[in-house]
Amino acid sequence: MLLKIHPETPGQRQVQKAVEILKNGGVIIFPTDTVYGLGCDIYNNKAVERVARIKGINIEKANFSFICHNLSHLTDYAKHVNNPSFKLMKQCLPGPFTFILEASSNVPRIFRSRKKTIGIRIPDNNIIVEIVRELGNAVLTTSMHDEDEVLDYITDPELIHEQYMSVVDAVIHGGFGGNKPSTVIDCTGPVPQLVRQGIGQVEI
Repeated sequence: MLLKIHPETPGQRQVQKAVEILKNGGVIIFPTDTVYGLGCDIYNNKAVERVARIKGINIEKANFSFICHNLSHLTDYAKHVNNPSFKLMKQCLPGPFTFILEASSNVPRIFRSRKKTIGIRIPDNNIIVEIVRELGNAVLTTSMHDEDEVLDYITDPELIHEQYMSVVDAVIHGGFGGNKPSTVIDCTGPVPQLVRQGIGQVEI
């Protein structure tokens, strides 16, 4: 299914449709403020396994991130956020950043087996933020950019749909996506550390 949602003012009915797909264990491709993402409800293990299969990666080794809808929602999944990190997140979010934080016990076991950290995103994108808000918990996301050279330059959701419609339940059309990933910052130590320079610019 190709589900068109207005990027500035997402329609409630369309958002609800996407939420129902996620609640039923579906896998979707959606816009963010960087590249299009592939994801599902973090609490549905079968859907998480499907995402890993589509990407051709082992869950144990995957660098999945969670999308939250605001800073207070983020604290559901992260613990011990120190002051320098919180100030930085407040400055950068919503925006094209992924923050690596210590995972709390709310993070499903499937993600905690190998490492006790989690990547958190709050994209500056009304569509996915509204979907997460309506769903009531975080959405798993993995970039359609990093390991997939084919999609490196596919920013058109209709082309993404053509290529992936047989393996996902919906592609959300929210306009053309970008082709640069988020900036990754590790906040598990005493001071934030830049891990990957992406589209987000910040002084650390």
